[in-house]
Amino acid sequence: MVGGEAAAAVEELVSGVRQAADFAEQFRSYSESEKQWKARMEFILRHLPDYRDPPDGGGRLDQLLSLSMVWANHLFLGCSLLRPE
Repeated sequence: MVGGEAAAAVEELVSGVRQAADFAEQFRSYSESEKQWKARMEFILRHLPDYRDPPDGGGRLDQLLSLSMVWANHLFLGCSLLRPE
């Protein structure tokens, strides 16, 4: 039955999204507002496949988390590497 297969596929997709969100939740900073956290979590989840830690423990996840903080600071606080003259 096609309808049953589609429902199972949707349930599997929803389950995967929930697991990814639960995984990302551990990286929330206590000082982040809900708006900031949702944006940063989306950033993390969007780029997570590119930053999976290799088996030798190269620390790629740490790099992704650092980049997510830099991005959020730039977006919400206006931080920049450029100094105004």
